[in-house]
Amino acid sequence: MSSAIAPFGWEKALDTCRRLGLEAIELPCGPYPGSKLLAAETALADPGLQQRIKDDVAGHGLVISALSCHGNPVHPDPAVARAHEHAQDIAVRLAPRLGVKVVCTFSGCPGGAPGDKTPNWVTCAWPPEYLQILEYQWNEVLVPYWKRKSVEAAKEGVRIALEAHPGFSVYNPETILKLRGLAGDNLGANFDPSHFFWQGIDPVEAARVLGDAAAIFHVHAKDTGLDTHNMRVNGGLDTKSYGDLARRSWVFRTCGYGHGDEFWKPFVSMLRCKGYDGVLSIEHEDSYMSVQEGLTKAVTYLQGVIMHEQPGQAWWY
Repeated sequence: MSSAIAPFGWEKALDTCRRLGLEAIELPCGPYPGSKLLAAETALADPGLQQRIKDDVAGHGLVISALSCHGNPVHPDPAVARAHEHAQDIAVRLAPRLGVKVVCTFSGCPGGAPGDKTPNWVTCAWPPEYLQILEYQWNEVLVPYWKRKSVEAAKEGVRIALEAHPGFSVYNPETILKLRGLAGDNLGANFDPSHFFWQGIDPVEAARVLGDAAAIFHVHAKDTGLDTHNMRVNGGLDTKSYGDLARRSWVFRTCGYGHGDEFWKPFVSMLRCKGYDGVLSIEHEDSYMSVQEGLTKAVTYLQGVIMHEQPGQAWWY
């Protein structure tokens, strides 16, 4: 995943938030390359640095809404799993020291069997060994791991918001609620509609279901543009480069450039209906626009959508 503000550096990131009129910032501190704005491990060991971080954020008229630490802590390569789990543990321990109650991450995806070297994401129920893979992944890896991490986070007063992302074991509302039911209700959703569109999921209905379960902890504001010609020919499972704009079935877009008011207004209304009163975190991964252009356009668009619903709580990382 792309943490758009990480390359900006600390001061420019905060200055950009203030210039755009935003109210909060999600601080990325994940293990993937280019996804770290906050040196979380250094900050955890230094109470003085923690206070400076809070003072800097407040001085720019912002609050910290979440720490994001996206990785694959159940990766079948033990070295990768340990590194990603360690980064997640640091984020969970640091969050309350910064006054933050939510850490956003992925569920991860294990291998298909003990001894595998790479993750194995199952997308269908046949041949029959695929169901055996799912049984192993969920019963032997995912549920034990997330039971433990749910309890650890709860002891810190932190909730874990899982971003449903294809390629990982949690990728839709059903799998969010399945893992939550098996591993504890301190796990919930980092709701990102962009990953639902190309799967054929209606994000408004997904928000209704997850909201009824009180499982929406955080929301990403990102859009997806569907190429209807390529979708009709090849469907939504697409492994071509995100830069291959002419041939892909879908690409991520800035809010309002994949779907308009016909989606975003009912979506925000549904979030409010189900009791979500948090932020909309603008995530930029639009291949057609620079980061600055995409963020500016997303803020302008979302301000028009949400002004009648709630105060201007749009934010980004």
